[in-house]
This record gives sequence, C-alpha cells and structure tokens, in this order.
Amino acid sequence: MGITLVVLLALQLVGVVTLWDWEEEPFRQLVVERLISQSPMALVGLLLMYLSSRLEDPAETRPPVLWTVCIISGLLAVLLTASLPIAFGGDQLMQQQSDQQLAAKRGQLEMARQQSKDPALLQQLIKQAEASGQVPPGATEAQKTQAARAFIDRQLDQLETQFKQTEQTSRVSLNQRRYGGSLGAVVLIVAFTILCLGSVL
Repeated sequence: MGITLVVLLALQLVGVVTLWDWEEEPFRQLVVERLISQSPMALVGLLLMYLSSRLEDPAETRPPVLWTVCIISGLLAVLLTASLPIAFGGDQLMQQQSDQQLAAKRGQLEMARQQSKDPALLQQLIKQAEASGQVPPGATEAQKTQAARAFIDRQLDQLETQFKQTEQTSRVSLNQRRYGGSLGAVVLIVAFTILCLGSVL
C-alpha cells in the first residue's frame, strides 16, 4: 500500500514533466509546486513501508524494503533541496506582482480622491443627475451639492473597500505559498532525511 502512494507522486510528476519547457518560469514553478504539494503523500507511503518492514521482521536489520525507503527518501530530499531556489524565487516574483497590483490600485484610489475635490466634477455630476431626473425639480443648490457629494463618497468607499479586499487576498495568497510551499519544502526535506537515515542506521 505504501509504495502505491509513492507511485502516485511519480505519476503526478510525469504528467507535468511530459510538457517539458524548463526555460519557462511558469513551467518550473508548476513542477516545483507539484513536487512540494504531493510529497507529503509519498512521505506517508514511505513511513508505511518503513513501519511494516520493522513489524514484519524486527530481527533483520536492513531488509530490502528499508533500502528502498532509504533510496527513495534520499532522492526526494535531494529533489526538494534542489527545488528550494526555484520556490523562493517564485515567492519573490509573486511578492513583486502583488506589490505592483496594490500600487496600481492605491494610485487609482488616490487619483479618485484628488478628483473628488474638483468643483468641476461636482458640477458635472449635478448636471448629469438633473438630466436623468435623479434630482427633484424643486431641489435647492445645497441639496443638489449634497446629493452629488454623497454619490462621490459612496464611490470612494467602494474603491477603498475593493483595495482592502485585494490587499487582504494578496496577503493570504502570499502566506499560503510561503508557509505551505517554500517552508513546507524545508520541513519535508528534514523529514525525508530523517527517514532515509533511520532506514539504514
């Protein structure tokens, strides 16, 4: 049963590697993401193989199954170690893209705030409201101005809410990638190394 989980990891990697295009950054990130996300499954499989081998014949110190566990664990530890620079590079790239998107949205929000202070915009909104019949015929100039200002404030509130939601989503995505991906790979490297050494010592 344990070897089945290892084979499933291999099949997952083969399904990606057959599209080989290592020169492209998205492809490298896809391979590394698939390796890191599926490795815990292989770790469970190898642990099952290790425990079953120990329980079946505790007198034999190094049965073939343990050598298999040692080799596969060592190989996965090496692959994960080699993938760390790519994973960290992906973290930095995602951080840069997120910063650029947030900077653009922050710029749009600041521009909207500046434009909202323009008296010409206020008059334009009043004229549009009058033309569309949104302002009662007997409304005073103060009421028209107040209605236009309320409309502008609602638009600004919506933009600010959208910016905060984008910022929060970006932060969550970055944390998930950083802790579930790059740092998760470090934890897996340690686990595979310990399993590799424990199989032969």
